[in-house]
Amino acid sequence: METPAKAKKFGREFKEFLIKGNAIALATGVVIGGAFQAVVNSLVNDILMPIVGLFTAGVDFSQAFIDLTRLRNPEYEVFTTAELAQEAGHIVITYGTLITAIINFLIIGFVIFLLVKSISSADNAVKKVCRKGNPIPQPPPTTKECPFCITEISIKASRCPHCTSEQEAEESNDA
Repeated sequence: METPAKAKKFGREFKEFLIKGNAIALATGVVIGGAFQAVVNSLVNDILMPIVGLFTAGVDFSQAFIDLTRLRNPEYEVFTTAELAQEAGHIVITYGTLITAIINFLIIGFVIFLLVKSISSADNAVKKVCRKGNPIPQPPPTTKECPFCITEISIKASRCPHCTSEQEAEESNDA
């Protein structure tokens, strides 16, 4: 049984999750993954499977099926597609769909592996550069802190927009 304190903590954690942008990043990943899956499905169904069919005497694995009703009663009508057999009330196993799904899974897994590997190697390269004492160059600052009201202001400001105090002129490196 959950206590009210645990429920509040759970609610607070959920709110932090949503605010931090994790939910947005997750949703973006799901949408991109769905689009990527459509591309992979097209690659498999429209390009790879016809090539496989060329080497397997024209067999289209995506349409392959076993009519279980005919196995039990061989005198029943023979159907050319699983859809026609199912419409006639036959029980079918569409193993071609499974083969296609496995190929899709392998392609998506391989591409994700390549992405993770490239991101990891880029991260390792950055860490290696940093370990050698070559820090990653940082862009010059564009803001500074007002010494009077401790508010962040533009580095070019001559007066603080919050407390209106005069700011010391920044030395320019352009000279």
